[in-house]
Amino acid sequence: MIEFIQNFELFQNRIFWSAVLANFTAQLLKVFTYLITEKEFNINRAVETGGMPSSHSSSVAAMATGVGLEMGFQSPMFALAAVFCLVVLHDAAGVRKEAGEHAAMLNTIMEDLQHLFQDGFKPKQLKTLLGHTRLQVAAGTLLGVITALIVMKWIWVPNA
Repeated sequence: MIEFIQNFELFQNRIFWSAVLANFTAQLLKVFTYLITEKEFNINRAVETGGMPSSHSSSVAAMATGVGLEMGFQSPMFALAAVFCLVVLHDAAGVRKEAGEHAAMLNTIMEDLQHLFQDGFKPKQLKTLLGHTRLQVAAGTLLGVITALIVMKWIWVPNA
């Protein structure tokens, strides 16, 4: 089994594991930031979108940082990773945040129009916590960069 793991290239890919670890850490931190801000423990925050810090941001920042450290910050692969990262960061704080605000408005409208529905029909509430504030994106980005620095520089991976 050990030989299989050592020969399976994905287990040796520090860039991949940097992104995975950054995502996992961000999702776990959401439970604690929710506890601090809302004074309520909610383990479901570990698997939900939105919140502090942005796990999307932490994942792509870790990936781009890892590519830069591994292949050089002048490499075409870093340029590709950095552009991808910037698109995701913009999406997290822009498009997805707006979609969440639209969902909140639609929920309010549907609630206000509830009296028009027959037979007690109640429409499903749309999910409103989709995107992030700029602070949540910045925190996720910082977490991703730090995670990649730790994994790429100080965590040993067999045969890497």
